[in-house]
Amino acid sequence: MGGPEPEDGRHSTPDDDPRPSLWPRFLFSLALFGLLVGMMLGRLTTPEPVHLEQIEVREDGLALWFDQEPEVQAEELEGAYALMLGADGQSARGQLTLGTAPVSWKVLRSTHGVMVRFVAARPLHGEWHGAAADGRWRLEVSLRAE
Repeated sequence: MGGPEPEDGRHSTPDDDPRPSLWPRFLFSLALFGLLVGMMLGRLTTPEPVHLEQIEVREDGLALWFDQEPEVQAEELEGAYALMLGADGQSARGQLTLGTAPVSWKVLRSTHGVMVRFVAARPLHGEWHGAAADGRWRLEVSLRAE
């Protein structure tokens, strides 16, 4: 109900502020800044990848040379022997002789590192030993047939 005075807006609720609110923009900029700083710190603390530098064929296996110690997981799959190495390297293949039987070996690159696979006519069993030598890391793989 209206009063006798003309309505001049002094006693009514204030109008909405036409200026945009800065609070959402401020929170977004803080989140973006935190994401960028986190990515930079993660990049600084990531270790250098391990590189496969050289492969030497021996009588009973291979000698693999790395610039640092890699992670190694060994698997025996249906007569084949495989090593999954947490390293970076080039693909390669070759053959070696184990007693009188030929053994084929292959180095395969994957998303998780490098896989070294040995296959022969008879089931293979293998062992690996790693040691530091000449400022590098040498991984020796020894095979034996069943």
